[in-house]
Order: sequence, then structure tokens, then C-alpha cells
Amino acid sequence: MKNRNGTRDLSRRNFLQLGALAGTAASLTGLGPVTLAQAQPAAPDDLTDATIAELQAAMAAGQQTSISLVNVYLQRIATLDQSGPRVNSIIEVNPDARAIALARDAERRAGIVRGPLHGIPVVLKDNIDTADKMQTAAGSLALVGTPALLDSTVAAKLRAAGAVILGKTTLSEWANFRGFSSSSGWSGRGGQCNNPYAIDRNPCGSSSGSGAAASANFAAVSIGTETDGSIVCPANHNGVVGIKPTVGLVSRAGVVPISHTQDTVGPHARTVADAAAVLTA
Repeated sequence: MKNRNGTRDLSRRNFLQLGALAGTAASLTGLGPVTLAQAQPAAPDDLTDATIAELQAAMAAGQQTSISLVNVYLQRIATLDQSGPRVNSIIEVNPDARAIALARDAERRAGIVRGPLHGIPVVLKDNIDTADKMQTAAGSLALVGTPALLDSTVAAKLRAAGAVILGKTTLSEWANFRGFSSSSGWSGRGGQCNNPYAIDRNPCGSSSGSGAAASANFAAVSIGTETDGSIVCPANHNGVVGIKPTVGLVSRAGVVPISHTQDTVGPHARTVADAAAVLTA
């Protein structure tokens, strides 16, 4: 289908076909790079479309591991987010993601499964503190180089639940608290996030990267924040489930603030069950 500029849009169907090739490429080659020409079409049960419960069942049966999931998602990000159609929903990849996944796999082999998120890759909005090698900059160049010293409560709980923090997502800079006519999904640090359903369409914000990453299957689930529509609007525009919890239900400690009476943290996922699994972590 052609867009209003006379060029051909990347449809959701074509996007997922590209993603299936990327996922197969990663599963065939482990940690090594691969070209799409080397890949074969993925099976209909491609693990990037699997639910959290299905991923857990596959890991419990020894059919998948946390490191294999991380490799597939990282390959998808490299192929579809950082190049190709360039969804640009991931602002930074966690350099320790593979090491964390291997540690979760070792725990599973030892009979330790922390819960439904054990070994599951997740991504967090770039205004949620993580005390690791990644930045927490709210999309602003002003905060680059000043990483968080402590995990946010949300990040700490996800780690304790066994989740693998795969990276940070793009957002409207300062969660859109910077002007009345700013562009949804744009930040000085991350550039413009795009909608995986149609690259030239609005992904909505401020949790644009969280919604787009969940929609494009760049992680099993993503975490966004909302002050005024920033979880529900990206969920709507990107075709995913978004839950905006009651203010105070989820801790905001370690989240770059806008309003203490309205700020809240919540998930974007492809199913209601997946979103609920995150809220119970």
C-alpha cells in the first residue's frame, strides 16, 4: 500500500515477515552475526510471538533457554530497530544482557526458578533508573554520562523476579514535559521512534518506545510510564495491551518525575496475561 507521499508503506504483515527471518537467523547461529539471506522462514510458532507462559513452558521443557531468547531479541533489534525499517524504539541495549541470561539459565539447571518472569527479556523506558552500565537520561543529552547509582524499585523487583533487563526504550524527551507542540516519540538522545504498523505514522508518547518495542516483538514485555495518557496512547497506536495502574500501586522510586499526583509505571505487552504477569512481579 502506498502512503500519502507516493512511497510504499512497510505494513505490519511485511514487518513481521522480516522479523521471522531475523528470529530464525538468531536461532540458527547463536551469538554470531548472520545475514537474512542465510535464514529460512520461521515456523508459525516463532518464539518471538510466544506468550510469557509459553516461553516458560519451552524453557522448562529444555526446548529454549534464556540466552537463546536474548539472542533472538537482540538479532531482531539489530535487524529491524537499528537498521532496515528502523523502528528506533530501543535507545540502548544492556551490554550485560547475555551474562544475566546465562546466570538465569544456570539457576534453572540448579532447580531455581524465581517465578513467571525467570529468564524473560524485558525492556524499560529511559526514565526508569537501572544501576548498571546503561544510562537513565529521560531521552535528554543533558543526563548522558550520569548513570543511576541505584536501581529503581521497579528494576530491582524485576531483577529479583529473574527477568533479564535487555535494554532501555526511546521516549518523548522528559516524558513530553518540554513543550505543548513536541513530536511524540522524539528525544535528543534517541531521535524519532516510529510505529511498526506504519513507519511514517505516530507511535504516540511519551512511552512510544515501550509500545513500539512490545508491538515489534523486541522483548517479551516492556515497561513504560504515564502521567497523562503515556501508557494507554502508545498501546492504542501500536496495537498492544497497556495497563495504567492506579497511582501508588506501583512504586515510582527511581523514576524521573513529572507529577507526584499522576505519575505511574505500567507494562506494555502483546496479551493481557503477559501484562498481568509483570504487575505481579
